[in-house]
Amino acid sequence: MKLKKIPSEFIAKRCQHVSLEVSDVEKSLSFYRDFLGLKLSERHKAGEHRNIPFEMAFLRLNNRHHDLVLTHDPKREYISKSENRSAAGIHHFAFECPNRESFLCYLSRAREMNLTIVRGPVIHSSFHINGDDSWGENESFYVLDPDNHRLEIFCDMASITEEGAYVNAYGLTVPNTFAEET
Repeated sequence: MKLKKIPSEFIAKRCQHVSLEVSDVEKSLSFYRDFLGLKLSERHKAGEHRNIPFEMAFLRLNNRHHDLVLTHDPKREYISKSENRSAAGIHHFAFECPNRESFLCYLSRAREMNLTIVRGPVIHSSFHINGDDSWGENESFYVLDPDNHRLEIFCDMASITEEGAYVNAYGLTVPNTFAEET
C-alpha cells in the first residue's frame, strides 16, 4: 500500500529539540551551560510526575521553552559509550551558528575548555576549494559531551530550491548537486 503524499501545508516545520539520556545530570548541565551557553528553563526530579519516572532538565538557547532536554533514569545502569562499543542511537546532533564569526567563537571556546575536537574544523563540500568532498555544504566541528554524545557545531548550511538545486551560504549554486526529493 502506497501512502499519500503529505500536503505541503501539513509538513512539520522543523526538528525542534532532542531529549538526551545522560548518566549524570549535574555534569551534563555544566557542560551544556558552559560550552553552549544554554539556560535552564526548569528541572524536575524523578517520579515528580506520576507518568514520568526519570529526572528531566529543560534547556533553551533563546526564548523557546526548550531546545534540549536532559533525562536521567535513576533505576538504569549506564554503560560508558566508547569508540567501538555502544547501543544504537543518535550519531550526533547539531547546533547551528548564525554566522561564521559565531562558529569561530564556539571553536575558540571548545579549545579554551580543552574539549577534544573529534572531527574538524571541516568544510563539508565537494564544491568549496577547501572542502572535504562530503555533503551538506557547511563548515563544522564535532566535540563530545560528558557521556560521549557527539555534538556538531556548524554554520553556513546550504539551502535547496524548490527545483532541488543546492545553493551555498554565499548564494552560489553548487554544481552537480540535486536533492533526491523535491
